[in-house]
Amino acid sequence: MTADNNALGVFLRDRRARLDPANFGLAGRRRTPGLRREEVAQRANISPTWYTWLEQGRGGAPSADVLNRIASGLMLTEPEREHLFMLGLGRPPEVRYRAVEGVSPRLQRLIDLLETSPALIRTAAWDILAWNKAATVVMTDYSQLVPTERNVLRMLFLRPGVKEHQHDWEAMARFVVAAFRADAARAGAISEIADLVDELCRKSEEFERIWQENELATMGEGTKRLKHPILGDIELEYSGFAVDGRPDLNMVVYNPVDEAVANRIRELVREKSA
Repeated sequence: MTADNNALGVFLRDRRARLDPANFGLAGRRRTPGLRREEVAQRANISPTWYTWLEQGRGGAPSADVLNRIASGLMLTEPEREHLFMLGLGRPPEVRYRAVEGVSPRLQRLIDLLETSPALIRTAAWDILAWNKAATVVMTDYSQLVPTERNVLRMLFLRPGVKEHQHDWEAMARFVVAAFRADAARAGAISEIADLVDELCRKSEEFERIWQENELATMGEGTKRLKHPILGDIELEYSGFAVDGRPDLNMVVYNPVDEAVANRIRELVREKSA
């Protein structure tokens, strides 16, 4: 897609007209709805003349910084901000990482419906934010861990006993680190994971060695084998899903390959809930 100056001007005028001056402490009678051009320019900290040119579809392509300031001045939503960039520069904006502490009740209810399929929702830093009951009986009971311990990398490299429950731990660890690096970059969270990476490098020679290899991978789809203390050796198919509008969140669902294992997971979930 290429930039469209005329469409950009129409979009800016429309969004400016939707703003209520009273919400900004601007009183007085007005001939037209919304803020004035100079008021938006002041909020965006740009020249009124430059903003006027943009609304008129002239003046050349604005910079990403200018578009971000206009988006802030017009109080655009994230989808509106993305549309603004597509019109002004012909590309979406760079991803801005937003720290998150939880998930919506709707998303939690969704994974709770998966009775025999462990499901997790994690951040770009691979912190586990939400899980269902199947994940509790197959993976670990995350509710018993403090939030800082619910990080996949910390559990994999620092938690005692984790290796013993994995088939080919080395290959799995390499894949996790490569996918972790790619997820952080995709979500614009490289600086946010710096402290975690430093901590893991200090505490785990294995992590430091693998991290230095600079490999990249995507979660996508695949299989995971576990040595479960109750279920024994099990195989799970997994699929990763992006959460729309949240590049920092990812949902992973694990489906038992064997129907007998699925039935046993259901029994364990019900026993735990009793």
